[in-house]
Amino acid sequence: MLLRHLRYLLAVADHGGFTRAAEALHVSQPTLSQQIRQLEETLGVSLFDRTSRTVKPTDAGAAYIECARRVLVELQAGQRALHDVKDLSRGTLRLAMTPTFMAYLVGPLVRDYAARFPGIHLQIFELSMDDIEAGLADDSLDVAIAFTPVRNADIECIPAFTETLGIMVGRGHPMYDCRSVLTPNDIAQLDFALLASDFITRLSVDEYFRQNGITPKVRIEVNSVSTLLEVVRCSPMATMLPQAIATQDRALRRLAVEGEAPQRGAALLRRRNNYHSAAALAFVELVLEL
Repeated sequence: MLLRHLRYLLAVADHGGFTRAAEALHVSQPTLSQQIRQLEETLGVSLFDRTSRTVKPTDAGAAYIECARRVLVELQAGQRALHDVKDLSRGTLRLAMTPTFMAYLVGPLVRDYAARFPGIHLQIFELSMDDIEAGLADDSLDVAIAFTPVRNADIECIPAFTETLGIMVGRGHPMYDCRSVLTPNDIAQLDFALLASDFITRLSVDEYFRQNGITPKVRIEVNSVSTLLEVVRCSPMATMLPQAIATQDRALRRLAVEGEAPQRGAALLRRRNNYHSAAALAFVELVLEL
């Protein structure tokens, strides 16, 4: 059995058939079929049910495919280890963050990291929590900054900092220059533009309103942090986002409110018991310093 057999096996499983898998692999369909037959003969089992319109794994095939995926992930990690340069003169860092961190954290971190390690090639991805967990699990990401807890036991969480949310308005809002401390009743009178309900940040916002007995007037919902910031800058809407986003450069101001502002833990995430490159270790160290 060769490594090629495993790659061919996963291609057939992922594409649901030999024709599309052969196209993706740039090999002929007879060649692909022959390679899978060789693998089945070596293992002594049928890996695919070829009787239906679509090719589906047998029970034995499904079990073997799951193992094959893990093997390829470990091999890819091993290849990266061989090419890792310990002095950080070159290398690659595949970094992901959830959307709200992209709004205020990615800039300073990339600035400082690139200044220290100019030879490292950065690949930065804005992803949902689900996609971050999947990327770390299949080794397509090195490290991520996101919220805790995570659902995948194979992902390690390193506590990094606590993020505080705040209510903020743009320069055109009537309350931009307000110095008063807002009560829950005051907050209930504001018109809000918020992130859509599938954002983790929105869950924290909704919980804050619930705990304080506030029924917010949500006039606008968006599925992009950058879009939300533009809406708040250009309309008389309030929003609730990490306090660090409210800066003069963005023409946003955080309003003072009664009680404690909601907080949540942010962590560095990486695959547990995996090889971690020198570039990834240096990034974790930088974040913990800051």
